[in-house]
Amino acid sequence: MEGQGLTITEMRCYMSREMGKNSWALLLLMLAGIVVGGFLGYLARDVSWLSWLNYGQEFSVGSSANGYFTLNLGVIVINFGLSIKITVASIIGVIVSILIYRKL
Repeated sequence: MEGQGLTITEMRCYMSREMGKNSWALLLLMLAGIVVGGFLGYLARDVSWLSWLNYGQEFSVGSSANGYFTLNLGVIVINFGLSIKITVASIIGVIVSILIYRKL
């Protein structure tokens, strides 16, 4: 019986690995929910009774109109920009992905 137990350090390492896997799975499911929800909202934009799914707000750092953040190194020019559009469909996708994660 003495050789079968885990020490506290071993238990913490095991638990952190398991929690890490779960958090990565949740993150991937949430990203998939955002992408699928956004895609379905985009498809529903022309359907009159489903157009509300594409309602949302866009947040961006740098834009093509105002110019991206540019890093000019002489040989290489790098443009930085980030744009996030949150829609009702993407929020529903995140909620569904969290529910799926809880069922797993």
